[in-house]
Amino acid sequence: MLDADELVDNEFQRQFELTIDGHFAKIEYSLQERKIFLTKLIIPEGITNENFQDDFLRLVFESIKDRNLSIVPTNPEIAKFVRRNREYKSLLPVGLRI
Repeated sequence: MLDADELVDNEFQRQFELTIDGHFAKIEYSLQERKIFLTKLIIPEGITNENFQDDFLRLVFESIKDRNLSIVPTNPEIAKFVRRNREYKSLLPVGLRI
């Protein structure tokens, strides 16, 4: 499991960042009003942990939840994660279905 202290919200570049084993993973976003649009997920090929993507997304979603923002996943992989993990559907804005 990943440590929440390792997650960086780089507000200048509008991306969540995580470095693991010398590899740099990121999720790019756009913030509008009280919604955060998750637009791009980049996981380097060098990361061999099969659960890394889900663990990374959980960290990001929990961070967003703590900030009381709604999540709009525009990236197909992130949308798929929301469909598989129903506990995060409450973070979607009213009227948005995935």
